[in-house]
Amino acid sequence: MSNLKNKVIWLTGASSGIGEALAYALAKKGAKLILSARRKEELERVKGNCEASAQPNIRTLPLDLSQPATLKLSTEAAIQLFGQVDVLINNGGISQRSFVSDTDMDVYRRLMEVNYFGAITLTKYLLPHFTERKQGHFVTLSSVAGKFGTPYRSGYAASKHALHGFFDALRAENFKDNIAVTMICPGVIRTPISMSALTGDGTPLNKMDTAQAKGKPVDWVASKIVGAIEGKKEEVYFGGKEVLLVYIKRFFPPLFSKIIRNVTVR
Repeated sequence: MSNLKNKVIWLTGASSGIGEALAYALAKKGAKLILSARRKEELERVKGNCEASAQPNIRTLPLDLSQPATLKLSTEAAIQLFGQVDVLINNGGISQRSFVSDTDMDVYRRLMEVNYFGAITLTKYLLPHFTERKQGHFVTLSSVAGKFGTPYRSGYAASKHALHGFFDALRAENFKDNIAVTMICPGVIRTPISMSALTGDGTPLNKMDTAQAKGKPVDWVASKIVGAIEGKKEEVYFGGKEVLLVYIKRFFPPLFSKIIRNVTVR
């Protein structure tokens, strides 16, 4: 039996991609789910696609990570839905497809607002609930881009790098309160994330990357993530050969620099 059965899991970015696949996988584990994203109709669609037996234990809570003034109330509402939250999965986010020289500063700020500040704002508001109960688990979707930067992803990589700094500190500070932190670093996964990725002027790319289309299946990575949550892993990497770059950068930095200059970025 999964140790996630009857755990209350709050999942952001639940309306598509990895978040949607995670919702289905966690529902099968018997978790009680709070599904969040901007579009209520899409959250209801995901809920309706879960097994019928799981649906009574699923709630939807629309929110917008780019609107920080609303997130305290969202956190209070999430706690009230089941009386507690056991796990927060910070999955909501946006990507980027533009070179540094072509990218407006507003685009960088938007990437940080959603990917970094959105995640840490929910985390900050939920932390007192976890410390009071002396238990809790923060799970944050980073990326292999959180371990190294690549061309065409400067702002995205920066926002993911920032998450690692914050959550490494949080893990150390709150270990005594029995609060776990898991950083999930997927490689290239076959999701529609590139469709809404921001270009240099902030408009969406509106097309699927060649590399994205050839990525690992989303249900495969969802299964891996669920296993990492169950095992309370600190940091995990999933994907194809791009995951090797994490280790090449760590142990062979000059070789990494040569490789990364020539990667296919679009």
